[in-house]
Amino acid sequence: MSDKEVILTPDGLKRLEEELETLKSVKRREVAERIKVAIGYGDISENSEYEDAKNEQAFIEGRIITLEKMLRNARIINSDEIATDVVSVGVTVTVEDMEYGDTMEYTIVGTAESDPLNNKISNESPVGRAIIGKKVGTVVDVSVPAGVIQYKILDIKMK
Repeated sequence: MSDKEVILTPDGLKRLEEELETLKSVKRREVAERIKVAIGYGDISENSEYEDAKNEQAFIEGRIITLEKMLRNARIINSDEIATDVVSVGVTVTVEDMEYGDTMEYTIVGTAESDPLNNKISNESPVGRAIIGKKVGTVVDVSVPAGVIQYKILDIKMK
């Protein structure tokens, strides 16, 4: 991950800080204990418990480094900075699929907070890029692998 600016909402910042703290204070200790127990089993060259614990340790350390870098490069979007006259990071947008008439509601977040299963989409996703900066009533074309989808922006509000 480069030193790219990471856009976060206050909730996103809190979640990343909590994850980092858990990794440092709880997970590190747990995996160290697993390694210690696995070493007690004897020959570590053929010890799957030891290998598994070392792999988990590497993952945890990598995630800690990633989170620390993200937090160092974070720009927090506060609610007083968010305008609801155009789509921006931090707002919730209601859009209508012009072909099928379905309506969807998305919260626009930075990539670090993206969670499509919970309708939190990144400002850098195809839909996010297409609607950022647009106003209510605007119809946008979103390029997706299946073709082009047209969405009409119905509402913009604070989440």
